[in-house]
Amino acid sequence: MTNKRESVKNYYGKELQGTNDLKTNACRVEGGMPLSHRRIMGLIDDEILDKFYGCGSPIPSNIEGCSILDLGCGTGRDVYLLSKLVGENGFVMGVDMTDEQLEVAQRHVEGQTKKFGYTKPNVRFVKGYIEDLSQIEDNSCDVVTSNCVINLSTDKKAVFSEIFRILKPGGELYFSDVFSGRRIPESIKNDPVLYGECLGGVLYIEDFRRILREAGCLNYRVVSNRRIKLTNPEIINKAGIIDFYSMTIRAFKLDDIEDICEDYGQVATYKGTIAESPHSFELDDHHEFITGKPMLVCGNTASMISKTRFGKHFEVIGNRTTHYGAFDCSGGGLFRQ
Repeated sequence: MTNKRESVKNYYGKELQGTNDLKTNACRVEGGMPLSHRRIMGLIDDEILDKFYGCGSPIPSNIEGCSILDLGCGTGRDVYLLSKLVGENGFVMGVDMTDEQLEVAQRHVEGQTKKFGYTKPNVRFVKGYIEDLSQIEDNSCDVVTSNCVINLSTDKKAVFSEIFRILKPGGELYFSDVFSGRRIPESIKNDPVLYGECLGGVLYIEDFRRILREAGCLNYRVVSNRRIKLTNPEIINKAGIIDFYSMTIRAFKLDDIEDICEDYGQVATYKGTIAESPHSFELDDHHEFITGKPMLVCGNTASMISKTRFGKHFEVIGNRTTHYGAFDCSGGGLFRQ
């Protein structure tokens, strides 16, 4: 564990000088981000952006005033983006183990605070390991985010256990990472370049489901999913038949989530009151709620939108008094939960 951890710290702290040094596109963001986010990015210092490594855009909506923890924050790009979105009354903490990355993040706190028009900082950067968040109290975070970092951990069970310890009831884990369609052999796990490139340490998607279950979360949702196309011949040869996917996933800390979707005859209507989503709200890649349109939902979905920070934006009719059997909540597609 120590050797891999030190190898990752060296890879991101010393070997990589910028995103152009990456040998694969696993830790690169492909596709656009919302216009509102791009505008904020224009306010973030270039030095912060130049050393950013990620595989998605794990920035959930409706987070004004929230307390957020970003795991593996690096130079702080997502922390500063979240800082602007939560507002001056919200708070964002970034945790990372790499000194060189944290130094970049920390020296921009005062400047970014002024750029955002805040009277005081609403961010904090701390050195630490995502497997041990003992400096953070139980049930204290509204949201936990992470951008292509959990795959680098050598103790993923500890990571998810800690996440669900510190989340408030109804809180959310919203993260992007790389997953695989089969288990990774030891030869790839022990390759320092493949590990640093976010391929050697990825979770087989079904093992992820099992680890999440151990942490007390029985159902997660896929927000986005794309297959990673490798282009480096040497890495293609090493990876062989393994299929890699960049996925954004959300999961909630709720005590009534079941391991499959069950039908209780519940109906949900989105009010259109989330500022950035006036016409519709996308819970995941197969649940789009049109403003004002009633929609049949399973018990898990009903809880996700009514017992979380989204509750005031939905009207949910019905309860779990009568059970009608399993609910087809799949929507088709790969790796669906």
